[in-house]
Amino acid sequence: MKSQYASMADTGIFCTGTEVERKAGKNANTTSKGEDYTNDYIAQAESVINNVCRFNFSDTYSTLNDDTRQLLKQVASDLAAIYVINYDMSGYSSRIEAEDMINVLRDSALRGLSLLRDKKVSDFISGS
Repeated sequence: MKSQYASMADTGIFCTGTEVERKAGKNANTTSKGEDYTNDYIAQAESVINNVCRFNFSDTYSTLNDDTRQLLKQVASDLAAIYVINYDMSGYSSRIEAEDMINVLRDSALRGLSLLRDKKVSDFISGS
């Protein structure tokens, strides 16, 4: 099944496949960095963000300020890069290298999700 973003040239609403590929690193599996896979990973990451935050950023994306959009880009590309790495770790010099990359991306994604869910920050986001 094709991703809903397949016609958008390797891009989602919050981030692009190029951003995901950069974060996954040069050793990431080329199949999992392919357009169909990356588009699915981006769509999944965006759904996770919307559900965790209990707010549909996808529907209001064009009305958000740039600070909020950049934070959404960071979190979505972090999560999607984790999915790319998890798909196949064989290209990395060791499993430890792949897991270290996942840990860094996970910490960044969790920090971003925390900011997006924070009530004080959500007032800022809503007013954007």
